[in-house]
This record gives sequence, C-alpha cells and structure tokens, in this order.
Amino acid sequence: MSKAFVALFLLVAATSLHAAFYPLHAQCELTWTFSKVKCGVVNTKIIDQIKKWSGDNCTGEGEKCKYALKSASDSQITATHTTPVHDYVDDLTMTFSNTGSSSCSVDGKSRSETWYAVLDYGTNYCNLHNLVVGSGLNNATVYGYKETTSDSDCTQYSSANCTKY
Repeated sequence: MSKAFVALFLLVAATSLHAAFYPLHAQCELTWTFSKVKCGVVNTKIIDQIKKWSGDNCTGEGEKCKYALKSASDSQITATHTTPVHDYVDDLTMTFSNTGSSSCSVDGKSRSETWYAVLDYGTNYCNLHNLVVGSGLNNATVYGYKETTSDSDCTQYSSANCTKY
C-alpha cells in the first residue's frame, strides 16, 4: 500500500469520526421553546440583550460583549458576536415561530465566519445560550423555557463553559 493511500485513508477516517460527534465546521444549531410566552416578548428581550452587550468592554465573566444587531423582524433576528480576545466573528440567526396562543419556538444558529474553524470550545453554543440567560428568558417557571441541542448539532456543546465563553 502506498503512503499516499494510507494518508488519504487516515484523513477520511478521522473526518468521519469527527463528523459522528460534531458538525464539520464550528457552529451550533439549537431550539428553544417557551411554553408560557408569545414570540414578541422573546424577540424583544433578545434584541434588548444584544444591544446591552454591544460594547467592547467585557465586564464581569466571559465574553458577554461585542454583539452587533444586523437585522430584526417579528420572525427573525440576525446578529454577530465577535470574540474579544482574537476578534473572531460568528454569525447568529434566530427564527421565531408562534406555536400556540401563548407559546413560542425559536431556532437558533451560530456559525463561525472563520473558514478553517472546526473546534470552538463551545463558543457558538455560548453565543446563543448567553443571550437567553442574560435576558432572564431561561426562567422555566416564568417563561416555560426549554433548550434542545446536542454535540452533533453544536460543536463541543457538552464541554462548553459559558461562564468563560
């Protein structure tokens, strides 16, 4: 067997193994459900949190700064988050669907703009999760909050440290 064939085989095997656990690019896809509130309330609270954390000064813990609102409508918010240490930019999209008279589902996505990003220490997950926590929407008693995701949908989700990132 040639060395080139062995190297190609190992590359394909490693890529397949990585794909079984994480997306092939640093990103996150999740769903939030809010069983006790309409999407308008959720949408407004997330926009307010993005604006609150839009400055360059990361006070407190983690990377809760450098968010930028790109566009907002009743059905979708687009934003970016720039990491304060290395200035990597991640694109965020949140799509809202009213699922009942007083309930809401949100599909959230965060994806690194850096073309070569594969692993991200859960940063893309934290980009989204921190907005919900910062806005207080994670209060299940008040909002009926539930989050659904996994390592196959969010790079390094199970090891994410959203206090740091």
